[in-house]
Amino acid sequence: MTLSVLGIVLTAALLHALWNALVKVSADRAVTLGLVATGHCLPALVLLPFVPVPFAAAFPFIIASTVIHWAYYYFLNVSYRFGDLSLIYPIARGTAPVMVALGATIWANEYLSVWAWAGILTISAGIMILAAVRHADKRGIGAALLNSAIIAAYSVVDGIGIRLSGSPIGYVVWLFAAEIIVAVFVIASRFERARSISQRSLVLGLSGGVISGLAYALALFAKTLAPIGIVSAVRETSVIFAALIGVYWLGEGPARRRLVAASVVALGVIILALT
Repeated sequence: MTLSVLGIVLTAALLHALWNALVKVSADRAVTLGLVATGHCLPALVLLPFVPVPFAAAFPFIIASTVIHWAYYYFLNVSYRFGDLSLIYPIARGTAPVMVALGATIWANEYLSVWAWAGILTISAGIMILAAVRHADKRGIGAALLNSAIIAAYSVVDGIGIRLSGSPIGYVVWLFAAEIIVAVFVIASRFERARSISQRSLVLGLSGGVISGLAYALALFAKTLAPIGIVSAVRETSVIFAALIGVYWLGEGPARRRLVAASVVALGVIILALT
């Protein structure tokens, strides 16, 4: 992994932590997630006529990813209902890298060296330090663990799909445009609640969608330049940013644990960068 690719993935990590924080602090998370999906699809629909159409082989992956993301939004809503950002985010993101690496090895025929595995496991260990808190609601933890499997699933699906698409930008735009189905369902099924949200919440939700879309697009682009498992693992450094946001913005948890975990994660990133 080159320094430029590393920079792309770290930027994606920061943006990803930011939009999750916006969802966590929102008054109505379900409607906000619907607005996030809207923030994905509206720019994509505008760009759709100007980007190459992905190869036919990529469309099953676009469909599969859209369905998987639907489940992701659902369990994200449930997990943040019962747990803090600094608890839920590390659990969901921390167990995903190993799942992604396994999936990429099995289905994408990628080979990860011993040092790459050491980096992935070190990152995961650091993230799980953040999650080791007492008196946590088991419902939130359970939803976060389910979401880690979902994260691994869409990471592998999109990593393969974008490689088969013939056009990374075309794949990303078509993928986000397909989220109009999710956006319409969420907003329509909660129409009265959506009508009553404040203008500030509306702007935050749509902004979260744009930020989220940019973060995911950067991560997908990076997967065309480096192995899926390594890109997905480095992207999980977003937990450092999430921990800092949780401590300094939301006032969650002791700072010492966050600093220790951040150091462990940083070590894992260095190992991966040198692989």
